[in-house]
Amino acid sequence: MPISQETTTDLLERMQHQVALFARRAEQTRLGGVGKARNSMDRAAYLLLNRLDNEGPMGVKALAEGMGIDSSTVTRQVAPLVDSGLVKRTSHPEDGRAVVLALSPRGRGRLDEVRTSRRQLMSVVTEGWTETEREIFCELLGRFNVALSDYHSAVGQRPEDTP
Repeated sequence: MPISQETTTDLLERMQHQVALFARRAEQTRLGGVGKARNSMDRAAYLLLNRLDNEGPMGVKALAEGMGIDSSTVTRQVAPLVDSGLVKRTSHPEDGRAVVLALSPRGRGRLDEVRTSRRQLMSVVTEGWTETEREIFCELLGRFNVALSDYHSAVGQRPEDTP
């Protein structure tokens, strides 16, 4: 039985609404709720520290390419992390003239705190879910993130995006 245009439009409308709610609630959670402080971290900082932890020391250009953002954006986002001692600048092991960014011990500790807090939140929020439901959610959200990333990477490369 073919899906009607109305059903598809309805479903896409519900989907975009749920994504909008998710984004708002994720931000509220990061801030600890309305006007409250929490064991949280700015999204950009979390993603930068997480990448340095998972992939090891790297230069600004490699970090930017891996995250799909501009080098100047990474430079701007890394500056407060260096100032606060979460990231350290070190010499490249093979080319002493080049500088690489690395997670500092303080940065690792802070990242561990935030990860623990986020795992606890995920546990509480999905407490009534089965392990299978958690896995399905993870898989679908991962697919959605990849598709969204692919879409943004292709913007300007698709025929409908060119003048």
